[in-house]
Amino acid sequence: MDAGSELFASYEADFKLVFADITQKIDQISELTGSARKAAIQTAEKAIDEADEIITQMSLEINNIPSTSKTKPRQRLRNYSSDLDGARGSLLKLAQSTSNAAISGGNGGASDAVQMQRQQLLRGTQSLERSSQRLLDSERIARETESIGAGILGDLAVQRETIVRTHDTLHDSERYLDRSITTLRGMARRMATNRIITVAIITVLVLLIIAVIFSKFH
Repeated sequence: MDAGSELFASYEADFKLVFADITQKIDQISELTGSARKAAIQTAEKAIDEADEIITQMSLEINNIPSTSKTKPRQRLRNYSSDLDGARGSLLKLAQSTSNAAISGGNGGASDAVQMQRQQLLRGTQSLERSSQRLLDSERIARETESIGAGILGDLAVQRETIVRTHDTLHDSERYLDRSITTLRGMARRMATNRIITVAIITVLVLLIIAVIFSKFH
């Protein structure tokens, strides 16, 4: 497993723990009333914000996973985002029911409900800002990846030209080598022929000398 996959898996494990805590908190809210219910809702909202931050980190980290291994992590990330949106919707319904109950309870409750709605609106705004930042980061990473890809393609083109030139050089060298071998073989044949001729001449000369000597004594 490479470093990118390990870091993604670490974020994934953190998300599962936080989401399990969110699910437990949402289940407990329906059993609470009054200030305890409001405090539980706020705690659950903070946990959802934490989970949303982890989702953001996972979205960025998935770009560091090799392309051949991205399919399954990307699908799991979509599932986690969907689960978190579902939990956020459930919590929003609980918060709205709490606000309605507070409004029906009197002016003091209405003030608390307005305050809670303001907090929910603020968290919604912050969530939109994080989503926008996530999109900007993804766009920046995409541009960087595109730039790196263009650089790699340029390097590959240069390397291809180098390989082609090297191939041509090797082909020329092979041709020159063939010519050199042919020339050496011709020289070897001429040397062998000259040696035979030289031996023949020496042999003839020796025979002539013997013949002259023999004629003098007879």
